[in-house]
Amino acid sequence: MARFSYRKGLHDLGNGCFAYLQPDGGWGWSNAGLVVDGRSTLLVDTLFDLPLTRAMLEAMRAAAPAAAKIDTLVNTHSNGDHTYGNQLVAGAEIIASTACYEEMREQGEPLAPGSIRVDWRKMGEAGAFFHEVMGSRFDWQGISLTLPTRRFDGALTVRVGAKEVHLIEVGPAHTRGDVIVHVPADRTLFTGDMLFVGGHPLVWAGPVANWIKACDLMLGLDVETVVPGHGPITDKAGIRAIRQYFEYLLAESRKRFAAGMPAEQAARDIALDGWADWIDRERIVVNVAACYRDFRTEAAPDAMALRAAMARYYFEHKPGRASAD
Repeated sequence: MARFSYRKGLHDLGNGCFAYLQPDGGWGWSNAGLVVDGRSTLLVDTLFDLPLTRAMLEAMRAAAPAAAKIDTLVNTHSNGDHTYGNQLVAGAEIIASTACYEEMREQGEPLAPGSIRVDWRKMGEAGAFFHEVMGSRFDWQGISLTLPTRRFDGALTVRVGAKEVHLIEVGPAHTRGDVIVHVPADRTLFTGDMLFVGGHPLVWAGPVANWIKACDLMLGLDVETVVPGHGPITDKAGIRAIRQYFEYLLAESRKRFAAGMPAEQAARDIALDGWADWIDRERIVVNVAACYRDFRTEAAPDAMALRAAMARYYFEHKPGRASAD
């Protein structure tokens, strides 16, 4: 939205809602949100490491003194760039969907990013890729697994002062337990990674049809301001753009699936002219694989094999990357 610049830091959305943005919105550079009413506070997600999360919390406290104590933290999904700072608000009630909680517990202590940073050479193509896009940008020292303390399925309404905040489970899609956070009184929506703006989304879980269904749900809400999991603040136009992307990708993938083309080859064959300015183009490899998985109704392939295929695509195209500073 033109009225909100895309700069790193805290943005006042009005009436006690805030967004914390991290350009360029690429790998690991996630957004978060804050809802305040009187002395009550709700934080939407933490960031990928402790220094980043600490700086965000300091900015929030400076803008809204009530944020010195976070009452409630909502984790929109299990990915580390939305959960690894949880321990810094460990006194809060941490809410997530049951599926998100289970996924976080299965992943265990956040060792994978450390492995990328320290032992990435032992991980082949995937290690080289993740080291390049994330390994030198984040500080994963001192992170300990801090799980949600309250779980729900479907939907849950919580209060922040006099405000109702609606938590709506829309996964599995990006991950197994995706949740969006709707503040009806302020016509504001925090989407987590159900929305990427200016960047390719990523279907780790799927099915893709669930993501389209979630877009329809979000478009049906009475919202004016939409804070994505990655990228600049938007409105419903940002939701429509992601929906259009997935409709196109499903249709193009189905043509190539019917022709017997392997998924990785299909990802290279599908034209992305309409999304030429979106970053993280390599994610199409994972997304096409998710489409193929839906057509076959089969389980996800080996995660490391998918990451290696994405790495091959990335190094072939080698995009530039803007700094988050």
